[in-house]
Amino acid sequence: MKKKSVTFQDIADYTGFSKTTISRYFNNPDSLTLENQQIIADALTELDYKENKVARILANGRTEYVGIIVPNLFLHYYSEMLNQLLSTYEKYGYKFLVFVGNEKKDVERRYISELLAYQIEGMIILSHTISSRELAEYNIPIVTIEREDRYVCSVNTDNYMGGVQAASLLAKTNCDILIHINSRSSPEVPGYNRIRGFQDTCEENHLAYDIILEDLGSSYEENAQKIEEIFQRVEEKYGGKSKGFFISNDTHANILLNILIRKYGRLPDEYKIVGFDNSPISSEAVIPISTVGQQMEIMAEQAMELLVMQMNERKKRKPVPLTEPIHKIVTPVLIRRATTG
Repeated sequence: MKKKSVTFQDIADYTGFSKTTISRYFNNPDSLTLENQQIIADALTELDYKENKVARILANGRTEYVGIIVPNLFLHYYSEMLNQLLSTYEKYGYKFLVFVGNEKKDVERRYISELLAYQIEGMIILSHTISSRELAEYNIPIVTIEREDRYVCSVNTDNYMGGVQAASLLAKTNCDILIHINSRSSPEVPGYNRIRGFQDTCEENHLAYDIILEDLGSSYEENAQKIEEIFQRVEEKYGGKSKGFFISNDTHANILLNILIRKYGRLPDEYKIVGFDNSPISSEAVIPISTVGQQMEIMAEQAMELLVMQMNERKKRKPVPLTEPIHKIVTPVLIRRATTG
């Protein structure tokens, strides 16, 4: 026979408390003494209580769902960051609804409307498409990761330091020319500081350098084609010189590595490569790629911590909103592998 579900009345009868007190335990436990909380907790164990999630959502409007929007999943950085965010469930208990925006504003706005219809309690945004000003107008706790963040809370890498680390490592390889390949972006985007860190380091140390900023496309195939074209131009311009490449992410660094291996059957000594993010592809590449590690596990943890703090404040009887957004910076870690000797 189907086992009868344990009700609030059953718990009340078992403990001697009223149904109102039992309800307060679930919805506002701080209103009870620690002793009474423990009595009810013990009763739940004895009665083998299984919470009715749907009923709880209907009762208090708290879904324990968080929305995530990523621009794509072909860049290994986004897929690994998503993996790290999802793994925070064990600590915080929030479930996730994930949408891939594909860098289309109208699509992402529709996704956000869909997420709000599910009564999500907060959002984590990795996509660059919608401005932080517009995101803030949704009046819901939001944390962004590695994107423009003037009006919302965020977690970012110290990208300037990352650019310095990459240039400094390549400088030690005694290459004739250091080359940074990146997508075009606004100076308001945190990743733009990778360019500044690289450039400043080269100029301060009187190193010959070239910065190549181009629209690299919105798919893996487009990325591969554009990087192939850039490689051909670099070969023509700097033929006979040893070249140190700092690439904006590990997916693109691996594309360049594959181009070199297909052409030469190996990674020639006159080529050095440093990527950025330390996604799994950097260590799993046919030749492990040196990279600036973004410490994504720490970034995901801090993003959820910051989001949960905002969501918990919203649940208080008299919430106190933030006077200004909180921005957290995570220090990158340089990881030396085979592509820099």
